[in-house]
Amino acid sequence: MATNDTIADMLTRIRNSCMARHQTTEIPSTKMTRSIAKVLQDEGFIANFEEAGVGVKKHLVVSLKYNTKTRTPTIRTLKRVSRPGLRVYKNRKELPRVLGGIGIAIISTSRGVMTDREARLQGLGGEVLCYVW
Repeated sequence: MATNDTIADMLTRIRNSCMARHQTTEIPSTKMTRSIAKVLQDEGFIANFEEAGVGVKKHLVVSLKYNTKTRTPTIRTLKRVSRPGLRVYKNRKELPRVLGGIGIAIISTSRGVMTDREARLQGLGGEVLCYVW
């Protein structure tokens, strides 16, 4: 099924899979979803991801991460900020801090998709895609 907002679709699929305690979830593959998955993996929110399928039917298989003792998901909340109807842009001085630095904001900058911390260090602003904690 074609969606206009692939980022919101990705976040919803991950959120639903975490609530259902699934090990993996499939997400349609785009450059943006690959970049977001890479940031989530680097920050330790997901175990890993790989691209599967051929041609137009490519998708990402995302392995979710859980606490081994309590079996609670590592990702507690995924919140979409900028959306197709209302884009949210912030300069380097206005970049948000999520839960005082505990969570991350994923930012799309001119140098690629990165966390709010990395964007602050590089002195970049951009579109605030989502919050994760």
